[in-house]
Formats: sequence, C-alpha cells, structure tokens
Amino acid sequence: MALSQGIMAASVAVAAPVVLLSASSAYSARPHGALSSATLPALKTRKVFTVKASAAEQPASFGPSSQKLWTPKLVTNAVATKQETAATTGAKGGHELLLFEALREGLEEEMERDPTVVVMGEDVGHYGGSYKVTKGFAEKFGDLRALDTPIAENSFTGMAVGAAMTGLRPVIEGMNMGFLLLAYNQISNNCGMLHYTSGGQFTIPCVIRGPGGVGRQLGAEHSQRLESYFQSVPGLQMVACSTPYNAKGLMKAAIRSQNPVILFEHVLLYNLKETIPDEDYICCLEEAEMVRPGKDITILTYSRMRHYVLQAAKTLVSKGYDPEIIDIRSLKPFDMYTIGNSVKKTHKVLIVEECMRTGGIGASLRAAIMENFFDYLDAPIGCLSSQDVPTPYSGPLEELTVVQPHQIISAVEKMLSD
Repeated sequence: MALSQGIMAASVAVAAPVVLLSASSAYSARPHGALSSATLPALKTRKVFTVKASAAEQPASFGPSSQKLWTPKLVTNAVATKQETAATTGAKGGHELLLFEALREGLEEEMERDPTVVVMGEDVGHYGGSYKVTKGFAEKFGDLRALDTPIAENSFTGMAVGAAMTGLRPVIEGMNMGFLLLAYNQISNNCGMLHYTSGGQFTIPCVIRGPGGVGRQLGAEHSQRLESYFQSVPGLQMVACSTPYNAKGLMKAAIRSQNPVILFEHVLLYNLKETIPDEDYICCLEEAEMVRPGKDITILTYSRMRHYVLQAAKTLVSKGYDPEIIDIRSLKPFDMYTIGNSVKKTHKVLIVEECMRTGGIGASLRAAIMENFFDYLDAPIGCLSSQDVPTPYSGPLEELTVVQPHQIISAVEKMLSD
C-alpha cells in the first residue's frame, strides 16, 4: 500500500521540470527555481523523462553499476597507499566546514546540478533537519524539493522508492537512524530488491541518511547502530562518513549512484571541523581510505572509531609501534583490494568498531579476510566491538559499552608481543 501511494505521490510531487538532455545540453543551462503548487497542473500533463548526461558530461565513476556491484570478485581502483584526503588537497585551496555543513554543501550542490534530486523526511523543510543539514533548502528549492513529511517512516520511505522508480533521486533523512526500523519493510523488500524483482526494469537511485551511533546519554532507542541490521539486505550499498571531507564526497557520490545507498552519519561527529577543497570532488563509494601507512599491524575501522584509533595511535607510535590505519568507509561491499594489500604487508589485523560484536560489521569483515587472505595472517584477527547490551542512559555505564582508546592500545600491544 505504501509503495503504491509512493508512486502516486511521486507522479504529482515532481521536484522540477525534468527534461531529456541532448548531447549539447549542460546542467548549468537548466532552471533550478523553486516550485509552487501553482505549477502542478502543468506538470501533471508533462511527460517525464530520465535525466541522462552526454558522454562528455558523464563523470568518471560515482559508484558501482548494478552489474559491477554483483560481480563475483570485487575489483576496485583503490591503492593501499592512497591518501587523497583533505590533508593532501589542502595546498589546492579550500574552506573550513563542520561535518554537518559539509553534508549540506554536498547535498545542495547536487540539488543545484540535478533538478531530479529531492529531499524528504521529518522536519527537513522549514526547520532544516534535526541537525540542520537541510537548513535553508525550503526557501531555496521550494516545498516540493524539500518535502516535510508526517511522522510515518514506512510511508515516506515507500513514497521515496516510488519517486525513484519514476525518475527522481530522493534523499531520505531519518531524524534518528533508529526510527528507520519502522521503515525496514520498505528498505528491505522494495528499496533493496526492486531492481532485481522487476527484472531490471526499475532502478532505485535513493539515498537514506541520518544521525546514528552512540551519542552522549541519548538512551538505548536513540543509540542504534543499524549497519548490522541492513548489511544482509540484498541490493543495498552502505557507506559511513567520518570527516567533513569524506562526508561531502560520499554524499555526492551516493546521490549520483544508480543504487540505493545508506549513508551512516555519527551524531557525535557533526561538529568536527576540517578544511575541504574548493573544487568539486567525490569519494568513490567502493574505496577505503588509507589514513596512516604503517608496517606492524593493520587497524581497520570506520566512523567515530577512526578518531579513537588515531588517538590510540599517538601513544602506540611513541612506544615504537608503526600501525597502519584504514578507514574502510564502504561497509558494503568491502574494499578487499586495499584491505588485502595491507594484510599482505603487515600480516596482523585488528578491527575496531562501534557496532555490536554479534552479527556486526566486524564479524563480516573478519570472515571476508579469513576467506581471502588466511595464508598471509601470522595471528588470529582481533576485533574490538561494543558490548551486546542495550546502551545505558548513565554516562559512565554508556562509556563502558563502547570501545575506548586504552583498549585499542592494549589490544595492539598484545597482538604485537605474541
């Protein structure tokens, strides 16, 4: 029911005039004005086309095609020593942004570039989103492209899936990632599987994003880590941002992808500040990021734990250890090329995550490494995860459930001393 309602809604609430671009057309030539209800009668009778850029306008690779995603052996262009981060691009000139501002800038640029991109969710319009990622969008793009929805996650997620089927590129904001459990049916059975179940007739270029992770005394319901819930859903791609630089780059890449993408944002990283390049850029959805090259041990991490690992690394380096730190970023599929090159070099692996230990990302990553690179390992793979308990409201108890820097230091020292 929700899906059919979504398709009907999408056919009416078209975000902007959608045209078929010719080879001589350019994105800059298209109008991006805000729509009002007065324009709807004309849109109802207008034929809707899928926006396609010419060959000259097509960027390199903004994420996997459906064929590439499901090839038996994943091959990417990642290099184990790659460090294309804000630090290496700083010499090119840039501007300083908080992480939530970087997300906003990336989303805003894509909405200006492509009139089929729409935002929907609770309070994403006039309020500007729960963490102000969409602040000012309603005024700039109009109520139909920054669409406030009722508190009904399953319904507006179904509406987004229907909109994607008819040619739009919806970006859903979950006010809190835990609330998206109410939309699990739409995300699993429709968003993830419709490309397959329709025999390839439909693509679902939909982005699902929002704050999650263990905050500061937000309680069990608002401290969910849903990556473990969604990793088993066929057809979904998952990425996690950890810095303003990759937050913007992953946001833009996710919007341009033909696949449904879940972008995980950590609630405690929104005020992280960094200088990012002025020029347009994206981060490949399938590539990990080499944060710190090293030779003694490979530490695989993502999201908030990246910063805990870097904090621990300062102590480890002062003690004479040389850890290699990789932010895996792509939670599904894993960048096994970058990970494998590192394992072949260090021969020891420690996974650090905020996800639950049972059935978490770490468990899947450990299995993938054992399956592909067992012969290169000199020791069992270590994995530091959150405790398998509901997150307590008490601050001291909450801290005990999550991996801390001193635990990372102890684990590395133990693995390198054995």
